[in-house]
Amino acid sequence: MPTIMPDDVDSPPARTVRSGSWAEAAAAADAPAAPSRAPQDGEPVTSVPVHPASSNPDALTPARSAVPAAPEIAPSVPARPLRSSRSESRAAALAAPAPDFISSPGLFVREQKPRPVGGFRGALFKMTGGGLNLGPGARQREEDELARRISRQLQGSYNTAVLSLKGGIGKTSTTVGVGLTLAEYRGDPPCAIDANPDSGDLVERALGEGIYQQQSPRTITDLLKNIESVDSLTALARYMHHAGRLHLIAGEQDPEVSDSLTAEEYLRIRKLISGYYSVALTDCGTGVTHNAMSGILQSADNLIIAAGYAVSGAKRARSTLHWLAGHGYEELARNAVVVITDKDEVSSRVDKDAIEDHLSGICRQLIAVPHDRGVADGDLVTLDVLRPETRRAYKEIAAAIVDGYV
Repeated sequence: MPTIMPDDVDSPPARTVRSGSWAEAAAAADAPAAPSRAPQDGEPVTSVPVHPASSNPDALTPARSAVPAAPEIAPSVPARPLRSSRSESRAAALAAPAPDFISSPGLFVREQKPRPVGGFRGALFKMTGGGLNLGPGARQREEDELARRISRQLQGSYNTAVLSLKGGIGKTSTTVGVGLTLAEYRGDPPCAIDANPDSGDLVERALGEGIYQQQSPRTITDLLKNIESVDSLTALARYMHHAGRLHLIAGEQDPEVSDSLTAEEYLRIRKLISGYYSVALTDCGTGVTHNAMSGILQSADNLIIAAGYAVSGAKRARSTLHWLAGHGYEELARNAVVVITDKDEVSSRVDKDAIEDHLSGICRQLIAVPHDRGVADGDLVTLDVLRPETRRAYKEIAAAIVDGYV
């Protein structure tokens, strides 16, 4: 009998069994089936294995179709970020600057409309208990803007010289009125220095003659004698006079002594004042050629040129500006503020507009101070008794001065 070898017998294909333990085989059988993937373009289609139904190879019945079914399209679900990515995003959000009550108060508190003061708007606001607020009118907004300009914070110390070529045209009254206005609106008190060589009366106009005589009349000469011992504001206060928050250094009343103030001595005073005051006004007296004038102009940051509505006063103011421009002070002349004070209430025959036009083109700004008995009498100058128009003019001058500092 011939020997029949296994290779000669038709047999089903052998199934490859991976060697291993029963535990490994069970784990493999329990594992979920891998998701089917649709064939990509160019890839061969793999048929699903079939099982024999009979011994006839031609009668094989496939368990599944040889052509794969179209896969169902699942809805798109965004991938969940990894834990590390979420942590990094949270850390970045915490590190980003967030608004707070200090840096961004407007994000947490509604902006309140400014309260109207006076006039119809103010009366309506008061009658409705604040329920109806139309806001400030144009006049009040202008006043608020002047106050803002005057009260600006300054870095350093600045000096404004007030001068004229003619006496009796409102130079000292302007110094006092503007000084009191600066003291009213600024957070730091200003200082006014009387450098008039002709027995200046700056302190008398700010305090009143009687009060000044009752006080210890310390003057700029006394300060110069003891300037080396002045090392604090407390020590300096012994030589100062105070009209409210306006601090003043009195001029020398003896004409023989006052005329001896030199440019070097004034610069020593100015250096001392600059350590304690951010704004100083210097009443220079009449003329531009006296001994201290070169030191005053050298240390001035801007100028006020006092003038009157008389034709002669306007000509002198113009001559002053030309003299300054021709003697090395062209910048001071260009940025000067010309103040025309109607001290004597000039008659209607004087063309004020023509005088203003004559001066306005050669200075930075021209401001007119109307006639006011509180200024014209040559006595005590206090803001409370001045007309509203006069106070408004002094505000404009003070604002123009601070404008020249920044």
